[in-house]
Amino acid sequence: MMRDPKKRKDFLDRLKYLPIDAAGDVYLTLSGEVRLRADYYSNPGMVDSEYRVEEKLRLVGGADLHVGPLRFYGELAHGGLAGHNYGTPTAKFRDDLFAQQFFGEVGGTIGPVTLGARYGRQEFTDGSSTLVQQKDNNSIRTVEQGLRGWAQLSAFRVDLFDFEHVKLGTKGLSDDIPDAQTRFSGVTAGVVLRDDKTHKLFLDPFVWRERNDKQRWGSITAREIRRYYGARLWGSYGDLTLDWTAAHQSGEFAGRAISAWSVAAAQTYVLNKKGWAPKVGVHFDYGSGGGSFGTGTIHAARPVTAGSVAYSYQGALMTTNLFQVSPNFTVSPARTLDVTVEYQRSWRPSETDAVYRGAGTAYAGTQRIVGDHIGDALHLQASWKITPRLSLTGRWEYFAAGDVLEGVGVADSHYFGSWLNFRF
Repeated sequence: MMRDPKKRKDFLDRLKYLPIDAAGDVYLTLSGEVRLRADYYSNPGMVDSEYRVEEKLRLVGGADLHVGPLRFYGELAHGGLAGHNYGTPTAKFRDDLFAQQFFGEVGGTIGPVTLGARYGRQEFTDGSSTLVQQKDNNSIRTVEQGLRGWAQLSAFRVDLFDFEHVKLGTKGLSDDIPDAQTRFSGVTAGVVLRDDKTHKLFLDPFVWRERNDKQRWGSITAREIRRYYGARLWGSYGDLTLDWTAAHQSGEFAGRAISAWSVAAAQTYVLNKKGWAPKVGVHFDYGSGGGSFGTGTIHAARPVTAGSVAYSYQGALMTTNLFQVSPNFTVSPARTLDVTVEYQRSWRPSETDAVYRGAGTAYAGTQRIVGDHIGDALHLQASWKITPRLSLTGRWEYFAAGDVLEGVGVADSHYFGSWLNFRF
């Protein structure tokens, strides 16, 4: 698009098309991001303790070279961390220099079919964000390394991939490597159910397989092979926006069978398109539990690489052994400003399984506590799109522990976060 000078609005648009040859068929595109973020936790880790402040910096620079049907993309990132009482920095928050993406890609069309293949380190977003995402909450985003290929028609597409997760270090480029103890592969399809002016609905069935040689359930760490069979229905139907995903999870862990379910159903309805454009919504999130401690079949669901911010910005909860109902209400006092308030109530489906933190580890001893009420949370978030490239977000969250977490000494906690993002 930026090949046309009439569509460039400022000097940064010029960086989106830098021709190298006279014909303009070989060209370079530059991109970047700067994010300044501060997070406050009144009781970090949901433990009655001294407050924590995390001051995070993200810097990203990318270059995208197009040579006919070939594409070569590279992206370097820096993650910085300072503040108060933040402990030993982990690589997802502090990394001097990280090769966030570097891949080669080839693509083209054969008749009505668009084909492509990509190899190298890359972000992977194909599927529900409740199962797979890059964890944008972190300074360094989650990426995969391997091969991806696709074929697309006007109303149907198929995407195949075979990856290893990337293991992060903190010392620069030398210690960020593919993790040979993991493998994530599968196929995702896509069908356009309806696509017109007022209705856009898409169905994405998927079959995935993940191997993790260091998965932990209860007191045992061993190899787990987990298969995901499911589908995502998403899009809009008039004033209703929806995103539904259901998946059955099977496999084996240390000689034990796995049989679990995960369901996520989010929907938002526009009450009025005029004025403050109020919207009302609710999302239901379910991840089965049971069998993590002891013997027999494991019924505990888990995502592949999805983070925990949908359930708690404090990392209080994960979708494993969780049922959560979250009604919300959004208004837009200005065209570029959205304000959302949300209430969450959380239970656990299995009283014999633990409650799980955002990192996927169990709250010690919760599997022995009677009851199912995990806790309640209140969220307030405001997002201001200052310019097309610059945005400011503020979020407050209060988490109140329920009977199960109170039984093991978990404390109520406040969270406040604010982040300024600039992207081009």
